[in-house]
Amino acid sequence: MQYVHAEPALPDLPASTRAYPVTEMTDALPVLLVDDETQILRSTALALRTAGIANVVTLNDSREVMSYLAEHPVGAALIDLNMPHIGGEVLLEQIAERHPEIPVMIMTAANEIELAVRCMRMGATDYLVKPVEKTRLISAINRAMETRSLRDEIDHLRRGLLSRSLRKPDAFNHIISENEAMHDLFCYIEAISRTSQPVLITGETGTGKELFARAVHLASGRTGEFIAVTVSGLDDTTFSDTLFGHKKGAFTGAESKREGLIASAQNGTLFLDEIGDLSIPSQVKLLRLLQEREYYPLGEDQPRISNARVVVATNVDLKKAIEKGDFRQDLFFRLKPHHVQIPPLRERIDDIPALVETICERASAELQIPPPNIPVALYQLLNIYDFPGNVRELEGMVFDAVARQKGATLGLQSFRNAMGLDGAAETVNISKHQTLFGPEEKLPTLKEAEEALVQAALKKADGNQGVAANLLGITRQALNKRLIRSRENEK
Repeated sequence: MQYVHAEPALPDLPASTRAYPVTEMTDALPVLLVDDETQILRSTALALRTAGIANVVTLNDSREVMSYLAEHPVGAALIDLNMPHIGGEVLLEQIAERHPEIPVMIMTAANEIELAVRCMRMGATDYLVKPVEKTRLISAINRAMETRSLRDEIDHLRRGLLSRSLRKPDAFNHIISENEAMHDLFCYIEAISRTSQPVLITGETGTGKELFARAVHLASGRTGEFIAVTVSGLDDTTFSDTLFGHKKGAFTGAESKREGLIASAQNGTLFLDEIGDLSIPSQVKLLRLLQEREYYPLGEDQPRISNARVVVATNVDLKKAIEKGDFRQDLFFRLKPHHVQIPPLRERIDDIPALVETICERASAELQIPPPNIPVALYQLLNIYDFPGNVRELEGMVFDAVARQKGATLGLQSFRNAMGLDGAAETVNISKHQTLFGPEEKLPTLKEAEEALVQAALKKADGNQGVAANLLGITRQALNKRLIRSRENEK
């Protein structure tokens, strides 16, 4: 009996036979090959290595399989059917019973439909007939590993959402939030972070999509780098050159070889921002990368293998883009399994105090001034604003206010100006508001309407008269006069 990791046991491949460069899949569990014929083990492992699957373990004694699995995690197993001591069907049954999480593929010289059906009913994920064509072998292994990855993801997701606790809270330290819905989103991100499947991040402008992409990378524990690129505005040639690279002389001006960003993201994460603006030809190339895990540098005719995790983000409604023909439906479905929808700031106003304090400290440090005191009225003022630019807009507001401050307390005027609350009456957008009264309803008097509006503004401003006055488009003194007059009338 022997079991070894295939890479040390196999000789280096001659350059002429390397259809694919060898790449370490450090984040993947090993593939277990079981066959009593050593030559088949070597040739099969060699085929996997040339396809970039270097983490392979071989066993030539079927009696040692169960003891090995009891001590070592395995991503997938490829088992010969006819072996001495313990046959493949018996092993299949034992693995299905004791290790149901492991996808098992059967490999045999017997091309018998009844035997194949029996193995599939016992739990086999695939049935391969020797000699197995290389493309068929690699495809079966990739599907099995993807199945295992999805099973692990479901398990992590279930445990993470049930416990609602983070195993790696440091991965989210750069995202300021105390909101419960955001915490649930963190749990989801951590659950999906360990898989190799792509992640689609959507949200309005300014919600911090790159921060969430970085959190996916940090929570994954991947050893490679986080590489970010904005693909909006890139034509197909520039996109291909940026991501895939080129060889020397591939086009006019290509005086030296260039490695693309995908190569830089090996064992790490490649983040593509503004994916909704990517051209259709570039979408085709991205789809191939996601499906086949391979790409072609410009000027080369041999594909390279990528194990970079792909994370994409957009503020575009991709379903509408598909309807208009601007986005490929097959690419959308390839990206959709892991979908992170970031809530806008107006839906998590409980995060505003912590965000303002953090931004104030950062702005004061950059401007080299003492951090200002933050009045409670500022939070009440910000709570009534929609923030179309989300956290990015809030950051700009706070930086501007800190730069303008003259005393120890942060002033409110620059925030009022940014929000359009300069003391003048606001223009009411009729299309944005429902009609106050139906055609059959009795109109209130001006006095009654005024009192109702004042009370509504005070309630929305949490009792702060300055904020309420801004909402009503009047000065604070004018609001005080109305309140005094209202109290006198009640007497």
